[in-house]
Formats: sequence, C-alpha cells, structure tokens
Amino acid sequence: MFRYTKFTLLREVGLWALALLFLAPFYFLVTTALKPDSEMYTTSPLALPKSPDFSNFIDVLTATGNSNVVMGLVNSTIITAGSIVGLIALGSITGYVISRSTARWSKSTYYLFLIAIILPGQLGAVPLYMGARALGLTGSAWGMIILYTGMLLPLSIFLYSNFFRGLGTEYEEAATIDGASKTQIFSKVVLPMMAPATGTVTIFAGLIVWNDFFTSLIFLGGSANQTLPVAMYYYIGSLVSEWNSIFAIVIVSMVPILALFLFAQKRFIQGFSGGLKG
Repeated sequence: MFRYTKFTLLREVGLWALALLFLAPFYFLVTTALKPDSEMYTTSPLALPKSPDFSNFIDVLTATGNSNVVMGLVNSTIITAGSIVGLIALGSITGYVISRSTARWSKSTYYLFLIAIILPGQLGAVPLYMGARALGLTGSAWGMIILYTGMLLPLSIFLYSNFFRGLGTEYEEAATIDGASKTQIFSKVVLPMMAPATGTVTIFAGLIVWNDFFTSLIFLGGSANQTLPVAMYYYIGSLVSEWNSIFAIVIVSMVPILALFLFAQKRFIQGFSGGLKG
C-alpha cells in the first residue's frame, strides 16, 4: 500500500522546483515579448506586463522582403514535412532490409551508415552545393527536401534497423502463412508496429530540419523559398537590441515545432523506452 511519507513530499517539492527552473526561460520569453517599449527598460524582468501589447507579434507576422516570417514559416513547414515523409519511407524500408538480411553486406552497410552519422555534414557542403546547382536544385523547396533526406537518411536507417532487430519475426511468419506478400507484410504488419520508431524519427528529423540555419542559408539564401531561421536572421539583424520584438519572433518560431512534439511525444517516449506497439 502506498504511503505518503516525508521523503515523498521532499521529492515532489524538488520536482516542482526543477520544473519551475526549466519554465523560467519561457516566462521571461513571454512576458518580455508582451511588454511595450515604454515598459521594456523601466520595469523588472520579473514583472508581468501592465498592459500586454501584441503589436510585436503583428510586426513579426507582417514583415516583408528577406524578413518575411510568414513565408519562412510556410517554406519551413513544407521542407520539414517533405523531409520527414522521405526519411520515414526510405529509412523504414532500408532499415528493414538491413535488419532482416543475413548476407555479409548487411552488417558492413549498417556500419557505413553509422560512420555517416558521425561525420559532420558541413564537410560536404561545397561538393553538395556544386552538385545541387548543376542539377538546378538550389533555391527550391524540392531541392532542400532531397538534400535533407539524403543527409539525415543514415540516422533514420540507424533508428529503424535497431527497432526492427528488437521485433520478433512471429508476426511476419504468420502473415506469410496467410498468403500475404512481402509488400503487404511490411506495410500492413511490420510498419504499423514501428510507430515508436516513426515518432522518434519524426521528432529528431523535424527538430534538425526546422532549426537548421547553415544549410538553408547556403542553398536558399536570396531566393523566395528561404526558411524561417534565415528570415529570423534578417529580421533580428535589423532590430539591434529590441528584445521584445526579438522574443516575439522566437515564440512564433517555437509554436509549430512544439505542436509537432506534442503530437508525436507518446511515440517518442516509447521509442526511447524501446516499446513496440501491440
């Protein structure tokens, strides 16, 4: 029987204190973004805004030119979503083949993908740019989707192959006896059970692609398809020290990726704990 002891009370107090510590930056972020210029430098950073002002958010969402945040949001959403779809499709199939194959090449291929994860992508920036420019992929959302899918595919394959190795073959054997083809076994039996792995790939890839600045600046700089981090770079560069406006654009950039995390967090946690969908 559970007993509420002094140790339980101390543990709960410690957890609440830790939670408040982690939430403190978000408190400063929101309160500062809502303060008008008249309160920005005359009130304490801990103080709530006396008259919340949403004009900073309006200014962020109505910016034009290289600082067009709305277009940056749209482009980042398209590129991130396309990259995630490509990584799930290609990573799951490749990971399944590697994990189920008994050939000698499968183990060597697995280690090659592992090495590709360790190597920094910036090492290949110059040849990648030259190749993308030759194929007409620079400055386009499709080019970035292909680029990010190729760059993050080793990570996707690594995660999927490890999950597939932890999945028994009983379900596949039963489906084979029932007359299912290999395509049907993978799409209707195996892949649905890999929902935790899919959630993990979605979160990791989504965070990396959404927040990436270097690759977007190199391959999309000066085009109409620039992503949100690049638009933020130009927008913040014109503000100098207007922290309420700077924090407003930070909040705007956080909302979509937080929504993605909340949507996939259950599968993400299952992925870390090694759980499979029953």
